[in-house]
Amino acid sequence: MNHTPDRSTSDLWARFRFSVVGSLLSSPPARGGLKAAIEALAEKTWTHPVDGREIRFAAVTIERWFHQARQEKQDPLGVLRRAVRKDRGQASLAPELADHLVRQYRQHPHWSYQLHYDNLAALVKTDHSLGPLRSYSTVRRYMQAHGLVRKRRAKPKGRATRQHHQRREVRSYEAEYVGSVWHLDFHHASLKVLAEGGQWQRPIALGILDDHSRLCCHLQWYFSETTEDLVHGLAQAIQKRGLPRALMTDNGPAMIAEEFVEGLWRLSVVHEKTLPYSPYQNGKQEAFWATLEGRLMEMLEGIPKLTLAFLNEATQAWAEVEYNRAEHREIKSSPVERFAKAPDVLRLSPASDALRDAFRLQTTRRQRRSDGTISLEGVRFEIPPRYRHFRDVVVRYARWDLRRVDLVDPESGVILSPIYPLDRTSNADGRRRALDPDEGETPDERHQRSAQPADIELPPLLKQILEDYSATGMPPAYLPQKPDSQN
Repeated sequence: MNHTPDRSTSDLWARFRFSVVGSLLSSPPARGGLKAAIEALAEKTWTHPVDGREIRFAAVTIERWFHQARQEKQDPLGVLRRAVRKDRGQASLAPELADHLVRQYRQHPHWSYQLHYDNLAALVKTDHSLGPLRSYSTVRRYMQAHGLVRKRRAKPKGRATRQHHQRREVRSYEAEYVGSVWHLDFHHASLKVLAEGGQWQRPIALGILDDHSRLCCHLQWYFSETTEDLVHGLAQAIQKRGLPRALMTDNGPAMIAEEFVEGLWRLSVVHEKTLPYSPYQNGKQEAFWATLEGRLMEMLEGIPKLTLAFLNEATQAWAEVEYNRAEHREIKSSPVERFAKAPDVLRLSPASDALRDAFRLQTTRRQRRSDGTISLEGVRFEIPPRYRHFRDVVVRYARWDLRRVDLVDPESGVILSPIYPLDRTSNADGRRRALDPDEGETPDERHQRSAQPADIELPPLLKQILEDYSATGMPPAYLPQKPDSQN
């Protein structure tokens, strides 16, 4: 199932700003060269993150973005978000109008927003003490914010309605700093191992290298190359070596999965992808696989009953004792020495829970008002009662682990509450929590809710229509049917 990411305007701007200054963070200019680098960025034409038009930014603006991201150690992407307005989500109405709107909604919950607004307009026209009426969009936002959503009448369900490759010159490159760019790739082994089920299977290695030092940050074998395996290995590399500034991968399914892409954004890591049919862009990784096969796998070839556990144990020992400590022909030192002595742009690793939570996709679901649930990957989840008035909810989860699903604020990215699968067996005992109508409401909202609707009267708009028709002096334009007195 393909998921379309849901992005707020502030999130789009944060990602755009980070993409502008990301190169300055991963490859800081030499001393005295920052101003020239920023002015070069100011000369470029960019694509507007929201409407797609061409736009340019002043050097002082780009400089401010750069300093904001550089000073923040844990979440450079977060500080580049646009500040959320203090009055966002608020729609003000005069207390008398709001009180009448609540009573009108309780009497006519099936009305559209437009019909509610037209009746308010007719009421204000006859009773000037209610004051001026705000715009239609204000009234609609007020109703949506207070859960006064239209209840539709029951009706039958309807039917559900080349890659381009440009030729470029090929040149060797090397990042200037440790942690500036990491390379990541999967590799199918030349040997088979004995699985627990008694079958011979060909394992797949996940290798992560630092571009500047050639250090093997992490190396592990799996029986698959899913996004779960990718996240599992990358999280270990980050915890062992630190958080890099950029990551280069190919366009494999695991590398472009939403959980992985979203995780890199939340960790403020630039994701560089190689061009199609251009494996040379990840050439350091390919050279590493040749070393792995030519040394470690050659030594393991005669081992009978080779298992995945022993292969991983031998691989860790080989990577740390031989590969990372042996002199590299190109850099004229061992990877571990260069990693320790060269200047770096690494950041501290987040905690384990933070890493797991980062690599999750974010999507929007429509809440079922009948029982307050949503569906994720074929599993129904219950929304906490205090969020039952939300029409749409934004959730964050990983498709391979539905034990950690969170309800989030789409604007700030703050986790509001964890949600859990629907337990039908537990709900069968008949016990139900009494819903508190005052939960999460202001005193004014509680007052409006407590107001009891009066006897149902003619709506103001219909009353006005009848009065205008009566003022014409014309008799009703129809003939009532008389009863047949002969029968």
